[in-house]
Amino acid sequence: MLLALAVVFVMLAITGWTAVHRPEAGVAPRRAALASWAAARIDGHPLPPADAPVRTVKRFFAGLDGAQRARLADGHPLVVGNLDGAPATTRYRANLRSLAQAQQVEEARAADVALTPADRATALRRSHRFASLAEPGRQILSFDPTGGGLVSEVFGDLDRARRVSVIVPGVDSDLLTFERTQRRFTAPVGMAASLYEAERAAAPGTPTAVIAWAGYTSPTGVGVDAATGRLAVEGAGRLESLTAALPGDAGVALFCHSYGSVVCGVAAHDLPRRVTDLVVAGSPGMRVENAAELNTSARVWAMRDSGDWIADVPHLELGGVGHGADPVAPEFGARLLSSAGAKTHTGYFQPGTGSLDNFAKIGTGAFGSIVCATGDDACRRGISGTGGA
Repeated sequence: MLLALAVVFVMLAITGWTAVHRPEAGVAPRRAALASWAAARIDGHPLPPADAPVRTVKRFFAGLDGAQRARLADGHPLVVGNLDGAPATTRYRANLRSLAQAQQVEEARAADVALTPADRATALRRSHRFASLAEPGRQILSFDPTGGGLVSEVFGDLDRARRVSVIVPGVDSDLLTFERTQRRFTAPVGMAASLYEAERAAAPGTPTAVIAWAGYTSPTGVGVDAATGRLAVEGAGRLESLTAALPGDAGVALFCHSYGSVVCGVAAHDLPRRVTDLVVAGSPGMRVENAAELNTSARVWAMRDSGDWIADVPHLELGGVGHGADPVAPEFGARLLSSAGAKTHTGYFQPGTGSLDNFAKIGTGAFGSIVCATGDDACRRGISGTGGA
């Protein structure tokens, strides 16, 4: 154990022990939006607090007509667009307006000669990202440009879906890395789009939706934040709120990659029962010693490619450093999935891989044809309708 801990400290020393915090540019607009929301009324009625429970927000919006919802989305976009419990279509509308406003701010910063060349270049990149997110047909479920930024996008019809899949990504997930042209399937948007297409191919008659969720502040690089659970705890609360706020009664599967599996592990015991499946890929650990300690009714699945470097990270937790036992170790108790064709740590959502095929089957509930890592039916046993024991 001491040798393993030494490896952790060496890694952190090499990659940078000091936690990297993103700049807080954009805090003032968020604060101003919250203050405006707190003071506002709709046709004489007060608005619920921005941090109100999901059920309170749902009940409030259920009592509004379409015109009232639109007025709130247009008048308070930065709040409504991130308000779990508000109707998805209302949030899409609000976030389009927020994106347009944020793009104008960044375009002005990009042209401001008082800023450093690096800051102007970053502003230009952000303005291009906001323009892309606002393109017709995109469904942005949340958007907050504060600091590195938070964002999530829906593929499919969230209101009609019978099964919903949520991608929970790992380190370096923010507004600028939310989508990529090169190495597309390593970014949340590419992951979600790939899974959505695979689910449609696997079960064309089943209405599904997939959410690319970069809705928490993830660690920057493989530093101290990536080796501890501080950011995972904050992210877990946001993930719990997201899953509780989804419309309808669709079953939900979480696909948690890398540090995202730490977030899912911390959140597991508080997730609503509608979360039926928790899938981790390339996991450094879930901050427990075995699946039973997650205290969840969801099925727990795990996979790791043979070339994934995460296998070399010590799977332990000592003094707050590390994330606990290895989820693909047999004694952990997860259902072990094949990841055939996936290459290294970032290849799990690549089209044509066995990992993506398994994800799609879990996402659509086609458990009987899942391919287990052991080559038999071990991972399918005990699931109704799969033919297992």
